Amino acid sequence: MRRRGFIAGAAALAALRPARIVAQSGTSLLQEARRLAARPYANDPPPLPPPFAGLTYDAYRGIRPIPGRAAMLPLGPDFAFDVLPPGLYFPDPVRIDRDLGDGPREIAFAPDLFDFEPRYFGAVPDRAPGAGFSGLRLRHPLNAPDRMDEVLVVQGASYFRAIGQAMVYGLSARAVALGTGGAVPEEFPKFTHLRLRPAGGGAVSLEAVIDSPSLAGHLEMSLRPGRDTVQDLAVTLLPRREIADIGVAPLTSMYLKGPLRASVSDDFRPRVHDSDLLFIENGAGERLWRPVSNPTKVETSAFLDDGPVSYGLFQTKRRFTDFEDTEARYHDRPAAIVHPAGDWGRGVVMLVEIPTGTEFMDNIVAFWRPEAPLAAGSEHRFAYNLTWTLADPAATFAERAILQSRSGREHDRPGTLRYVIDIAGSPAGLSPEITASGLVEITGVSLVPLPDGGGTRLTFLLAPGDIESADIRVSFGSTDGRDAMPVWIHRWTRARDGGV
Repeated sequence: MRRRGFIAGAAALAALRPARIVAQSGTSLLQEARRLAARPYANDPPPLPPPFAGLTYDAYRGIRPIPGRAAMLPLGPDFAFDVLPPGLYFPDPVRIDRDLGDGPREIAFAPDLFDFEPRYFGAVPDRAPGAGFSGLRLRHPLNAPDRMDEVLVVQGASYFRAIGQAMVYGLSARAVALGTGGAVPEEFPKFTHLRLRPAGGGAVSLEAVIDSPSLAGHLEMSLRPGRDTVQDLAVTLLPRREIADIGVAPLTSMYLKGPLRASVSDDFRPRVHDSDLLFIENGAGERLWRPVSNPTKVETSAFLDDGPVSYGLFQTKRRFTDFEDTEARYHDRPAAIVHPAGDWGRGVVMLVEIPTGTEFMDNIVAFWRPEAPLAAGSEHRFAYNLTWTLADPAATFAERAILQSRSGREHDRPGTLRYVIDIAGSPAGLSPEITASGLVEITGVSLVPLPDGGGTRLTFLLAPGDIESADIRVSFGSTDGRDAMPVWIHRWTRARDGGV
């Protein structure tokens, strides 16, 4: 959609019977969340009615918001948004308000806001009792002044994802996670009410009400699209029960395969992932470089911290040849970095890695968990900045960046795995220290220069014996006074075939 056409044709589109606006509501969404939290959970929507029930993937994609009714709805001078239909993975209704300065007004749901592909649908009823919007898509002239690109999608549970310039959608964020990676089934709090308003200065404000059996909550978001798209967020959590397994500012991504155990998937592509690195700057001044993996069983790692500085899931490779995928464009998928605002106190950055045999399942989750459980009836506010970027975390380390990590079986030594870590710069002044948990033998440590000044290769052998997993830690003590390098951390898990 071209922005010039959008602006010039706004009045004409309005004549196409725009999305209906119902009675103004001045209710504070934080007040609404507090009222929800004070009573038992009661969100039990009826099954979806026709034509939104029982859809296949292709049929759902055949429902398209009509411009001027459900698509390209104006939101100030530089933004527009689409409201999205229910169906398939998105059955739960979400109320959506728009506030253009005269108070919030609800957009009324109706089937005639959408166009239905005839090959999948016959006659479409005028009404769909119990159905509602599943979310929204925000647009902005991100990459060209005359094209309204997508910059944010809010759809499904409390998920949202954003992009900056020259990016395609990859990993997602959530308002809150509950029980992720735990022994009991995960709970997925849902957005039940969204409210959009222009914020001035090239920004948009979005508020949301969150509800689930264990808690209610409120999300505030200010979004500024650009080369990097930046969100200022604050989530208020209102537990109905004591919650120890909370996940604050969660990021959700996918990792199928890469140079760390490429044998997970027989695939022509050398890498298949939205993210391959968890990078943490902790309150003690350490920077932790943790490559993620696709394990054989659910693996949960906890990184203790007091006053975290940042954590993020990164895509560290940015060339097409790193992935060889013309359709998915994994090399253009963003990183997402959480910067807490204020002191979050003591707790842990959690990393959950879930086994998957397909690239269509998100299996990597990172979030913050406070040390103390959240008490029933209490109120907790966490503010943070979330940046969607193509930035390379290695760029922060100047001459001593980690360039890549690889592993593979050492075929002339059965039961042994070789690790390779490539580092920028020469071997001079590097003094690596390698430790591993459990009864793991580390041997064959060496540092060698790479050809043509391409850096330094650290390599070592790991012999795990009979154990199923081991945590490896490599710290790079420097004797030449250069900037401190990150601490490289990885969890080895036994392969699906029982080997290393």
